[in-house]
Amino acid sequence: MVVAGDRRATSGNVIARHDLEKVVVVDDTTAAGYAGAVGPAMQMLRLFAAEVEQYEKIEGTPISFPGKANRLAAMLRDSLPMAMQGFEALPLLVGVDPDEPDPARAGRIVTFDVSGNIVPDSTGYESIGSGSPYAKSALKKRYSRDADRAGAVRAAVEALYDAADDDSATGGPDLVRRIFPVVVTVTAAEGAVRVPPEEVEAVARQVVEARAATPGG
Repeated sequence: MVVAGDRRATSGNVIARHDLEKVVVVDDTTAAGYAGAVGPAMQMLRLFAAEVEQYEKIEGTPISFPGKANRLAAMLRDSLPMAMQGFEALPLLVGVDPDEPDPARAGRIVTFDVSGNIVPDSTGYESIGSGSPYAKSALKKRYSRDADRAGAVRAAVEALYDAADDDSATGGPDLVRRIFPVVVTVTAAEGAVRVPPEEVEAVARQVVEARAATPGG
């Protein structure tokens, strides 16, 4: 499993930050990304990660993936009044379900709506945020269940490039400032691990070089 996020934060028509991190490692088997209002989203995921850690320390056992999804859904329901005022924040949860007997089917991707409704993915890929229609269209063409780690990371970076190409609130690779997407892999063997920035940079530069040869798509 791979989860990736661009680095741009906007305030109206202004770029507020170029280097925001929208993907976090929650625990050994789970990572999350977010879209929407930055402050509420970051606060929600920080609190969520702290609650997961506290549960595992107190109970002495990891919380199940459905349990994590249900907790995030409850947090969204609690924040619905803020969302109705325009401070909408939506997470995307990615992880490996250790209770799944078939390791090949243990990967999980879950999205939510503002009311806390849980939407399990059935395609193997998902995207959230204003650039999601473009990213998801790119993933629809590039996704492969048989992709190795390098192929999955490349597909994620390609999808973010396509989103940035058409959505002003999505940031593409910034070669001048050397700001590139945050990418996290989640596997049963290695857990949730952030891909080294230099590796993401190398992939992003390959994508930019390839697109320079075919700038139309």
